[in-house]
Amino acid sequence: MKKWTALILSLALCLSCAAVCAEDKPVIGIIQLMEHVALSAARDGFIAALKDNGYEDGVNVTIDLQNGQGEQSNLSTIADRFVGENADLVLAIATPAATMMASKTETIPILGTAITDYATANLVESNEHPGYNISGTSDMNPVKDQIALIKELFPEAKTVGVVYTSSEPNSKLQADIAKEAMEEIGLAYVERTVTSTNDVQQAVQWIVNQCDAIYIPTDNTFASSMALVFGVTAESKTPVICGEEGMCMAGGLATLGINYYDLGYQTGIMAVDVLKGANISEMPVQFATGFDYCFNKTVADEIGYEIPEKYVPYIQEMAAE
Repeated sequence: MKKWTALILSLALCLSCAAVCAEDKPVIGIIQLMEHVALSAARDGFIAALKDNGYEDGVNVTIDLQNGQGEQSNLSTIADRFVGENADLVLAIATPAATMMASKTETIPILGTAITDYATANLVESNEHPGYNISGTSDMNPVKDQIALIKELFPEAKTVGVVYTSSEPNSKLQADIAKEAMEEIGLAYVERTVTSTNDVQQAVQWIVNQCDAIYIPTDNTFASSMALVFGVTAESKTPVICGEEGMCMAGGLATLGINYYDLGYQTGIMAVDVLKGANISEMPVQFATGFDYCFNKTVADEIGYEIPEKYVPYIQEMAAE
């Protein structure tokens, strides 16, 4: 009888210890706006940085990965979930995800990525001094250099079409910078905005008749709809310069943009600091330091464009469907 009592007590102690260990394991929530190449690359880079610095999912941290599938109601449910489980840290991927998460808590540290300007999105007091429970990394692109690339690649072009989602403040910010850059180098522009993926095909069909080339900034709606863009521009033979590599390889011609995996990794390093006790309200928003060219040979062949020899090292083939 004593033996069984001792065994039961020992088992209870083990279970108690296991519960304590589970409770002590930090919970890191990831709220991703939707599934597309850039956002997923940022997520993967973030998780890799954590692992490289000793924080591995299922070992000494719990990573709760949730995808909003582009729906505000889903984002709200996910944010409530993270607040309910009192997550130790949340990674918000893209502005709508960060905005939703910030509306639900003023105490849980939130790191953002794939967000162009935190101050413009009203997520921080300033990018240098966040002041609240949120900081992160910016995906601000070298927009002026991207516009200069259009001029270099297509010197005869006179009018550039600018398309973006009206409800994405970061896309509008980049579009405004792009239009100003066009005016500075003597390019005219026309613009068309969309509100959802349902508008993309019609918007592109309209704008190809008004311009010589198209510029699309980093924009979540267009990033998830580049196949539709390509379907129209391949027929019209209109070149598309995109905000980032994932969009380029999904149907654009070229870009000079950031590497989202690297950006996510950079955010992961910030997360390590937060987990070690850093005050997120005092952590300045960080920016990407390097940019890469990307040229889509499949698209170039389709529209009949010969990529200049200097850019041959940056040529990639579009993956087959």
